[in-house]
Amino acid sequence: MTFKTLLRAAAAALCLNLPAANPVAAQDGVHINDAYARASAASGAVFFTIENHQTEDDRLIAASADAVASKVELHTHKQDANGVMQMMEVPEGFVILANGEHALARGGDHVMLMGLTAPLNTGDVVSLTLTFEKAGVITLDVPVDNERTAGPMGGPMGGPMQGTMDHSGHAMPAPTN
Repeated sequence: MTFKTLLRAAAAALCLNLPAANPVAAQDGVHINDAYARASAASGAVFFTIENHQTEDDRLIAASADAVASKVELHTHKQDANGVMQMMEVPEGFVILANGEHALARGGDHVMLMGLTAPLNTGDVVSLTLTFEKAGVITLDVPVDNERTAGPMGGPMGGPMQGTMDHSGHAMPAPTN
């Protein structure tokens, strides 16, 4: 066997041991990727991408993190007629299309942590439980990253927002040009 053949065999063996797509957690065809939490004085939020590898739609219907927050809700941001961003609960949850994905990102949909029981410092870990209609329950450890400056959607808070809102519920009007 030549050195080149041996090297190829070793590389192939190494690739077989690597996790596919680096999911943080997976259950019944639903994968959670790139999860992280951020905190403000009394509240925080968790962001991640949900991949649905199932042949039918699923829905994230609940979240809990009892050890770190007195209340956990699924939230989104909406802009009102005056350009003010408002954060609101989404009790029906978020649909994840069959063979699709749904990003929970800053400035958009997210998991809201209200009434933090202790500060969330960079490097801490939040145990988060997500409940899906079809995939069931997924529990994952989410790192706190208060240093992350933008989400995958790009804008100043990770999304194409025109107004801003902090996670303590204070809305601010959109900037004027």
